[in-house]
Amino acid sequence: MSPDRREFIRHGLAAGAGMMLGAGRLSAVPLPPLGVRRAMFFEPISGGRVVCNLCPNECVLRKGERGTCRVRENRDGRLVTLVYGTPCSAHIDPIEKKPLFHFLPGSNAFSIATAGCNMSCRFCQNWEISQQGPEEVHSVNLPPAAVVKLARERGCTSVAHTYGEPVVFYEYMLDCAREGRRAGIPNVMISNGYIREAPMRELCRSLGAVKIDLKAFTDKFYREICGAALAPVLHTLEVIKDEGVWLEIVVLLIPGLNDSVSEIRGMTRWVVDKLGPRVPLHFSRFFPTYRLRNIPPTPPATLERARKTAQDAGLKFVYVGNLMSDSRHTRCPNCGNELIHREGFSARVTGLKGNRCGNCGHEIPGIF
Repeated sequence: MSPDRREFIRHGLAAGAGMMLGAGRLSAVPLPPLGVRRAMFFEPISGGRVVCNLCPNECVLRKGERGTCRVRENRDGRLVTLVYGTPCSAHIDPIEKKPLFHFLPGSNAFSIATAGCNMSCRFCQNWEISQQGPEEVHSVNLPPAAVVKLARERGCTSVAHTYGEPVVFYEYMLDCAREGRRAGIPNVMISNGYIREAPMRELCRSLGAVKIDLKAFTDKFYREICGAALAPVLHTLEVIKDEGVWLEIVVLLIPGLNDSVSEIRGMTRWVVDKLGPRVPLHFSRFFPTYRLRNIPPTPPATLERARKTAQDAGLKFVYVGNLMSDSRHTRCPNCGNELIHREGFSARVTGLKGNRCGNCGHEIPGIF
């Protein structure tokens, strides 16, 4: 492990107490075989089959079959989710770890996940849960009201749906978000953005913020490395922008696969054109993992080059992640005053007054 990464992890662990769900750690009801509930967004077709309309995979399932996600199943001609209210992981994380830099900086998020994912990224950092079915992980019963109650009791100002892919536990996330909105605990979605328009718009009505991992800016990368497609993710970004939900984007730069200057230039110009220059964009450093262990870590210079390319394209808030760097601080794009100082995953507001720069009064986008 490199010195940069060791230092980054050391700061991260100091910034927030992790809390893994497990025996004796949370008060939880004993788990039944599966958290089964009727799914949303499906259509029955001939022969007892169903089409899942939640994500662009549009899985056609015979009776007893499960989708690509492993957690949605055709039972007697109707689609059910197998993971409603049954998270396999929960931690208290700094919101900066998601990362969300312009959403309640310095606060903690009660972060949950179930098994399953609708992509198959070869570089997945959480493959132990994302590439598993519900029977292959340890879970507990934690209904939406209990999630919000625990978040409040543990001093968290938000609930984050994260680690795996929250699209696949859509019904659970939606009910948590609705419960949280009523209780004044906003929910945030940390996602690959691989979801169809109707469910995304429905979800946006109850979310406080969304962070989307934009894996690359070529369909070739999405198909060969992630088992997905680029166009639906770009459309999701536009839908979130249209719905007015706070949005941030992360791009994990993998050497030789998605880090060329031309690709970054095209991507950042698209972001400016379609989403606006004030959307925060994070470039993160890749480390070998899962099925991409033969590729070296991203050189720091590559991240700084990508940041410069994005700034040249017109983006005002561009950050570098997984690397100890001054590029993690938030500065006023008008006068350069430091607004939020970050060390690892901890954040300290230094120059903000409300949502304006304390030096020049320039308005800073975000939820502070």
